[in-house]
Amino acid sequence: MKKIKMTTPIVELDGDEMTRHIWAWIKDILIKPYVELNSEYYDLGLVNREKTGDKVTIDAANAIKKYGVGVKCATITPNAQRVKEYNLTQMWKSPNGTVRAILDGTVFRAPIMVKGITPYIPTWTSPITIARHAYGDIYKDVEGYVKKGGNAKLVIEDEDGKREIEIFDYAKTSGVVMGMHNTDKSISSFARSCFNYALDTKQDLWFATKDTISKTYDHRFKDIFQEIFDGEYKEKFQKAGIEYFYTLIDDAVARVVRSSGGMIWACKNYDGDVMSDMVATAFGSLAMMTSVLVSPDGNYEYEAAHGTVTRHYYKFLKGEETSTNPVATIFAWSGGLRKRGQLDGIKELEDFADKLDKATIDTIEDGFMTGDLATIYKGDKQVRKLNTVDFLKEIAKKLG
Repeated sequence: MKKIKMTTPIVELDGDEMTRHIWAWIKDILIKPYVELNSEYYDLGLVNREKTGDKVTIDAANAIKKYGVGVKCATITPNAQRVKEYNLTQMWKSPNGTVRAILDGTVFRAPIMVKGITPYIPTWTSPITIARHAYGDIYKDVEGYVKKGGNAKLVIEDEDGKREIEIFDYAKTSGVVMGMHNTDKSISSFARSCFNYALDTKQDLWFATKDTISKTYDHRFKDIFQEIFDGEYKEKFQKAGIEYFYTLIDDAVARVVRSSGGMIWACKNYDGDVMSDMVATAFGSLAMMTSVLVSPDGNYEYEAAHGTVTRHYYKFLKGEETSTNPVATIFAWSGGLRKRGQLDGIKELEDFADKLDKATIDTIEDGFMTGDLATIYKGDKQVRKLNTVDFLKEIAKKLG
């Protein structure tokens, strides 16, 4: 079989633990036999991030800006236990947060639906897409511990002068304090990305924050969204027959649970992080969700929305068989290859990505699946629980 040639590199961001091995297996079993893979490789595994002082993460993000398309494996964001385990010099920040800050985009996440995997909320008959703001807030926070007797203040200096706002007086107790930020530019990019995505997919757009409590910070998001919608998108939405509305985050949760799905739910950074996991799990599995970061200047980064599957990795290191679901990582690769094909005018690469997606879904619908899906499958096919490599080989059979 003649392999498909690529003219422009795709930026490849390798990761950690179990997903690092799955990453290599997917390339060897599902991609390289069919595509002359042209990639610019960056190792974002924690060992190499430590070795490079995390410069590799910044280099990878800038490479995506250069070439336009990246595919990212799941990576570790270290906590105190990881610092000790990996003998790190510091608690390196989230590589996802670093990449997203440099690209200044919006993350769109949607479940991969297959016959036989019924959502835990039975009214959800259509996918729910989470649009997650990918800059700032808690992911770019500064924080500290304040001893008893201390005082924490917010100091703002701008063209109006200098003003101080007391956060809390720790006269009677010690505690913690945190500061976070966002920018009008990034919020505006977030809004336009959401509006454009809604028009492209012809889906209603919901946006939710907690502006009744956060009367300046969250309210700024609400105001910018409304100003841009009224000035640039209102008539376009009317012509497309779709709706935009704002509601409080708690009301949005209630509405979503009662809905049939089929909408885009735009969330601030942390809300989107949490709600995308909730939506993915309710649809069946965290490993059954697509995730793509879209920047306002047309750069794309595809990734799996889940973590590095640490529990399976420790079993793998002991030589035990694992049945880790690789679907989200497969769809990250197919998404990146499809976009590369679209940008470079390589129809064969687009068609291969479509074929890979279909082969993956067909394999599951024929009863071949990993352990996480086998426990929730309610279809009419005999279930064959496979380890990860055998599942990938079963998909390869359908690729021909």
